[in-house]
Amino acid sequence: MPVDNPEIVQAAGLNDIHAEQGRRQSVTKAVDEKTVQQYYNPDPEYDNTPTEAELHGANALRRVAAPIPWAVYTVAFVELCERFSYYGTQVVYSNFVNHALPLPAPAGPPGSHHNTGAGGGSDQGISGALGQGPETANGINTFNTFWVYCVPLLGAYMADEHWGRYKTICVSIAIAIVGHIILVISSIPPVITNQTACYAVFMLGLILMGFGTGGFKPNISPLIVEQINVTRAFVKTLPSGERVVVDPIITQSRIYHYFYLFINIGALVGQIGMVYAEKYVGFWLAYLLPLVAFLTTPFVMWWGRKRYQQRPPAGSVVTKAFRALFFGMRGRWSLNPVTMYKRTHDGSLWEAVKPSNIQPSQRPRWMTFDDAWVDEVRRGFKACAVFCWYPLYWLAYGQLTNNFTAQAGTMTLNGVPNDVVNNLDPFALILFIPICDSFLYPGLRRLGFNFTAIKKITAGFWLASAAMIWAAVVQYYIYKTSPCGYHANDCFNDDGSVNPAPIIVWAQTGCYVLIAFSEIFASITSLEYAYSKAPKNMRSLVQAIALFTNAVSAAIAEALNRLSGDPLLIWNYGVFAVLSFLGGLFFIIQFWSLDKEEDQLNLLPEGHVVAWKDEEHLSDDELPAPTTIEEKH
Repeated sequence: MPVDNPEIVQAAGLNDIHAEQGRRQSVTKAVDEKTVQQYYNPDPEYDNTPTEAELHGANALRRVAAPIPWAVYTVAFVELCERFSYYGTQVVYSNFVNHALPLPAPAGPPGSHHNTGAGGGSDQGISGALGQGPETANGINTFNTFWVYCVPLLGAYMADEHWGRYKTICVSIAIAIVGHIILVISSIPPVITNQTACYAVFMLGLILMGFGTGGFKPNISPLIVEQINVTRAFVKTLPSGERVVVDPIITQSRIYHYFYLFINIGALVGQIGMVYAEKYVGFWLAYLLPLVAFLTTPFVMWWGRKRYQQRPPAGSVVTKAFRALFFGMRGRWSLNPVTMYKRTHDGSLWEAVKPSNIQPSQRPRWMTFDDAWVDEVRRGFKACAVFCWYPLYWLAYGQLTNNFTAQAGTMTLNGVPNDVVNNLDPFALILFIPICDSFLYPGLRRLGFNFTAIKKITAGFWLASAAMIWAAVVQYYIYKTSPCGYHANDCFNDDGSVNPAPIIVWAQTGCYVLIAFSEIFASITSLEYAYSKAPKNMRSLVQAIALFTNAVSAAIAEALNRLSGDPLLIWNYGVFAVLSFLGGLFFIIQFWSLDKEEDQLNLLPEGHVVAWKDEEHLSDDELPAPTTIEEKH
């Protein structure tokens, strides 16, 4: 039953020492009274843990989401502005690097501006600045993706162990603002007309932008879900008399679906607005407007500084997690991969790490955690294993901002900017996310089909494969009908405008719709999975590992960059279609058994751990007796 007195809650958390097992729960001294109260739900029904019959079977109770507090929407607004700024600038990178400045009047296309890079209002007028070609443009976009998704590991480390999520987000916003300012400088007329200076300033701004974005991304998504108090499933009776299971996973799923909706509203407005700003005014405006939007985020974060629920940084828990893993691996290492697999999958690895299974005299001094925390760490490592297949998905998804834009530039545009077409992706997401959340998923639950995270991710892989097949077919007909055949990317008229294939650019629509559906199933689910399966004090890190798979994908894509130019683009899409399909196939085969553990993993209790910085508050009598392992504080 819940305890209403916070002092009793704290005392129970700090002094629950099971002498018969040698298990020392004094490790919870690292958790202060404020944090205990903050995450304690006073609802008396919250203690009604659902039974197996209430969760599964013919008479299982309906699962519902918990109410979503107002603070969630303000965090989502911050993400909306950040995605407006990021995608609003990224969408013009391809043209900025790929195409050269328009020719000076009157030689250039009508309405173009040599000093700003604007392509003008003619049907095939395309903006440009550096003139480095599609392979270099794809390479820089790939590098940007790699960089943006490597930095989250640092951002997560600072958040989980030193600053906390809120402070890390604020510092990242400040760095990104500086990067935005430098991008604006790279595009003003005195700089953009000097190719060397423009290139150098642009790359500096891109790196700083990536640094800020990378620190922001792994922390904003855990922060938004931490605004709800429901952390485990419980049974509740509705005013109508119906008994339902309030499911934190469904709640998190709903929050992340609408969080992703906000992301794509920001992306859609930013991308559409900036490609027209780029086309008709110039790159300086396309970089300035996202900066103005982003400058609203510090004010929202300042407003929320005392309103947001914030978990304090936990200290060096990551080190303890890996030490626990290596402690469990003792005697299991083998050069034979089959033997190694059997030894690590016999079910005893993590049991060997639990303090209750280790004699006090043999327990290392650094083992300042309880059994429940070991279960959380085990679950977190399982989640990281799930993410290992994601690079194959991101390879296909990455074509959205790279080769799809270049492909559109070789098609008949009829006045539409070539980099506006990829807004079909966020538009489709804005349309289909509410449909999936309100109709598809509840409908499947009513039919008794448990569309779990593993199944969703598999569907996402295969939909991305279908999108690549569509793109390969479109590319085949571009080569077949282009005036320049298999060199469609180098087909120009005398005035510098593109001489396109006679295929309307909206033929790409199927690619974007399929990619959008794949994101709903794979990308959104990765956010949910990283949050729900991570230990509470390592959420930013697990989120960063999920994001890091984008960087791995970018590195692979860089190695395959030669496929991104004529005449190999059909092979480019074909290769990624096969990889995404096989990735989904191997993924579901490997994790089919894990899929059956979904509810058990989600119902694990929260564990406790004392980090290095807090061990000085514990006496030698309160810590496990040291063995031969030397501890330095």
